[in-house]
Amino acid sequence: MKMFRNLSIATVLGVFCSLPLLNACSNNSASNSTPTAPNNSGNNTAALTQTADTFKAAKGCKNVGLLLPETDTSTRWETYDRPLLQQEITKNLPGVQIQYANANNDADTQQNQAESMLTRGACILVVGSKDSQKASAIVQSAKNSGVPVIAYDRLIQDNDLAYYVSFDNVRVGELQGQYIIDQYRKGAYGLKRGSNIALLNGSQTDNNALQFRQGALNKLQPLFDSKELNKVFDQYTPNWDVTRAQSLTDGFLTQEKNNIQGIYAASDILSTGAIAALRNQNLNGKVLVTGQDANASNIQAILTGDQAMTIYKPLVQIAQATGKIVGALSNGADTKALTTASTKTSDGAEIASALSNPQVVDKSNIKQTVIADGFLKLEDVCRGLPSGAGGVCP
Repeated sequence: MKMFRNLSIATVLGVFCSLPLLNACSNNSASNSTPTAPNNSGNNTAALTQTADTFKAAKGCKNVGLLLPETDTSTRWETYDRPLLQQEITKNLPGVQIQYANANNDADTQQNQAESMLTRGACILVVGSKDSQKASAIVQSAKNSGVPVIAYDRLIQDNDLAYYVSFDNVRVGELQGQYIIDQYRKGAYGLKRGSNIALLNGSQTDNNALQFRQGALNKLQPLFDSKELNKVFDQYTPNWDVTRAQSLTDGFLTQEKNNIQGIYAASDILSTGAIAALRNQNLNGKVLVTGQDANASNIQAILTGDQAMTIYKPLVQIAQATGKIVGALSNGADTKALTTASTKTSDGAEIASALSNPQVVDKSNIKQTVIADGFLKLEDVCRGLPSGAGGVCP
């Protein structure tokens, strides 16, 4: 499936070549502070009933507010999510007016943007939240106007949230954790009984980061408990910041005197920072590093051996699901067939959810996944790499 056939190559690929560096602002220990991540289940009746009874402004809606969280730490939001969402919402709701805003990594800014959209008549909001807790204020303001909020890719911690569209993020972490275990069983990267593993988690204010960590520990914790593997570091990285990820990696490398065999990096931006720190110690390619997002530069890192794997999340799938829900709400149609799962908030409320499945990508299947889907182009992935790199480049 060519996922981006309706988007220009310049739009899709233009910003992958550079990753902005931010100054870190704080340090959060996952081992000392571990918020509960939501669990998925199959019962979404309560949330669906609430939506039908409460969000009357949605019927006939032709004014949709689209709010995304940032551009600082990932190219995906502007390069992929925004054009895909605009494409799919328009496809399912012809004649729609889409108000768009990016919070630029500021939760208060995002709340102000949402309030402005509601004032200008937005009757459905799609929100990729900057902060899963603070965004509750957006849900409550929208509810007061009878407007449903669809949480896009990041769960908002509010029991009045109408819908949640994302990937199975606990599964993402499980795939990353299982990959480490599989390589340990093979004896790759020098992994053996007693090897040291560091957990470089995402931003603690992003609910997805909590779910990724939960999934990774679902797989890795039994091996930590049995002392087959040692967990020597486990912290969150504020704002998913690449420079903070590098400094955290520098810290645990120093602490362990470079005796690290595996790094669970929750995302590609974090793995980029970790690899930079490893390179300074001539350890790049010798330590297993995970990732997520299938960024072009990180696929290159996989081909050169600096990164072991990434998680590919076909963003077109969640954009399509969001567009269909928006269209159904406006048309007054039943959404049950579109939300076949549910996700619990931290307070235990069931939120009707549409969850897509993530995929592991490493050297063995780059061509069959991100290249075959049109997510990335082979010539871009292989640009600057020698012929035969990773067994993929021509």
